[in-house]
Amino acid sequence: MSEEYIEAIRKKFGNLILDETVSNNETYLTIKKDDAVHICDYLYHTLRSALLSMFATDERARDGCFKIHYVFSCKGDAFIIIQIKIEENLPKFTTLTHKIPSANWYEREIQDMFGLVPVGHPDPRRLIHFEDWPAGLYPLRKDFDIRTKPERVKGEYIYRRVEGEGVYEIPVGPVHAGVIEPGHFRFSVAGEPILNLEIRLFYTHKGVEKLFETMSIDKAVFLAERVSGDNSAAHAVAFCQAVEKLAGIDIPPRAKYIRTILLELERIYNHLGDIAGIATDVAYPFGAAHANRSKELMMQLNEKLTGSRLLRGMNAIGGVRRDIGDKKEMISKELDSLQKDFRELMELLVSSPSVADRIETTGRISTEIAKGLHVVGPVGRASGIDSDIRRDHPYAAYPKLEFKVPVSKEGDVNARTNVRADEVYESITLIRQALSRLHEGEIRKDSGKIPDGCALGYTESPRGETFYWVHISNGRIERCKVRDPSFCNWLAIEYAVLDNIVPDFPIINKSLSLSYSGNDM
Repeated sequence: MSEEYIEAIRKKFGNLILDETVSNNETYLTIKKDDAVHICDYLYHTLRSALLSMFATDERARDGCFKIHYVFSCKGDAFIIIQIKIEENLPKFTTLTHKIPSANWYEREIQDMFGLVPVGHPDPRRLIHFEDWPAGLYPLRKDFDIRTKPERVKGEYIYRRVEGEGVYEIPVGPVHAGVIEPGHFRFSVAGEPILNLEIRLFYTHKGVEKLFETMSIDKAVFLAERVSGDNSAAHAVAFCQAVEKLAGIDIPPRAKYIRTILLELERIYNHLGDIAGIATDVAYPFGAAHANRSKELMMQLNEKLTGSRLLRGMNAIGGVRRDIGDKKEMISKELDSLQKDFRELMELLVSSPSVADRIETTGRISTEIAKGLHVVGPVGRASGIDSDIRRDHPYAAYPKLEFKVPVSKEGDVNARTNVRADEVYESITLIRQALSRLHEGEIRKDSGKIPDGCALGYTESPRGETFYWVHISNGRIERCKVRDPSFCNWLAIEYAVLDNIVPDFPIINKSLSLSYSGNDM
C-alpha cells in the first residue's frame, strides 16, 4: 500500500527523493532539508497520513551529519519515514508546526536534546531543559557523557500572560497534594470560567533514551517496561517487536497469544482505574470503590499469572520468558466475574443524575483539535478519531482475532468514560478468543545476532499508540526513540479545560489519563 503513496510523492515532487530504502513495512525516503516541509505537508493534508513521531539522530561519526526523521502512518499497514540531513555547522531546519500542529513538541524536544533549531517555530521556548540548564549542552548528542553533572545557571521561564480586567492567575503545582509526579498548571481565569491554561512538565526527566544507548539489547527490555509503570507490557512488547523485526524473527504462535492476553489484561486494569478516578472526582465514592475493587482483583490476577501486578518480566526478545501454564480456567472465571461486576458498575454510573451532570459536556475536545494535535487512544477515539494500532498496524495475535473499535464524537468526559467501558468489554472478548486458541508449543525463539539496521515497534497501549524506533549497530543500541501516547495527549488538556471551571479540572485531567512518567522520559 505504501507504494501508492511513494508513487504519488514521486509524481508530485519529481527528483527530490535522494535515496529510497524499503525494510519490512517501512519505507525510508531521504530528501533535501529545504524540501521537507512541502513533502510532509503533502503527506499529511493530501494523502491523509498521520504524523506519528518526529525525532533526530546524531550520525556525525558515520555520515558527518545529524538527521531528522518524520514518521507517517499509511493505510494498509505501512509507514513512510522522511529523512533529512542537518550539517553540524548549520544546525537549523524549517519548522513544520505551522503546517502540522502536532510537530510542536517534537521540534522543541529536538532543539533541547540535539541543539538543532526549528526556524520559524511559533513557541521556541525550552521544553525539556529548565532555566538552570546551561546553554550548549545537548544530552542526546554522542559526545555528551551520560555521567555529566552540569553546573546550574540563572535563567527565567516566561509564561504566557492573559491580560484584561478581572483576569487573574491560579498556579497549581508542580508539587501536588497527592502521591503523583510533578507538573505545573497555570490557569488564567475571569470569575469561574478558564480562559487559558499553560502546562509545564519534564520536572522528572530521566534520560531514558540516553540510558538505552548504554545497555545490552536483552537488558533494555527491562528498561522499556519501566518507562511508564502502568503500561509496562505495552512498552516492552513495542521494544521487542522493533528488535524482532530487525532480526527477522517471527515469534511462536503461543507467544503471540500470550502477549495479546497480557496486553489486554493491562488495558482492563488501567481502564478500571481511570473510571474509578473519574467517579472519585465527581464525588461518587461508591462507584469509585466498586471500580477500584475490580481493578485490584485484576491486578491480583496479573500477579498469579506472571508474578508481577504490573505484568513485568514476561516479555523478551523472541517471545515471552514464562508460560502461563494451565491457568486458562482461572482466567476465564475471573473474566466472568469481572464482566458481571463491571456491567453493574456502569449501570450505576449511567443511572446517576449527579454523575451525568458533572461529566456530560465537560472537557470537550473537538475532532478538529484532536486531529491537529494527533490525540491518540481512548481520548482520540472519544473525539471521533477512528484509529487503533491493533487494527491499523496489527501485531501479536490481533490479526487472527475479532474486535470492535469504539468511537464517539462528543469528545467530553462522558464520551471518554464510555469508550473506556466499551473497550473493557472488547478486551474481555479478545482474551477469551486468545485463550480458546492457545495451543501447545514453544514460547520463545533464539534471536541470535541482531543485524545492523533500524525498525519501528508499536503497540496500542491503554493510553494509545506507543512507538519505539530502534537503531542497532554492532550488536548495540545506537539510538532508541520512545514515543509514549501521553507525549501526544498532554497538550490537549490546554484545550479541554477552556470555558470550563477550575473545579472541573481534576475530572477532565483524570479522563485524559495522562502519564507524567511516560512523558518525562
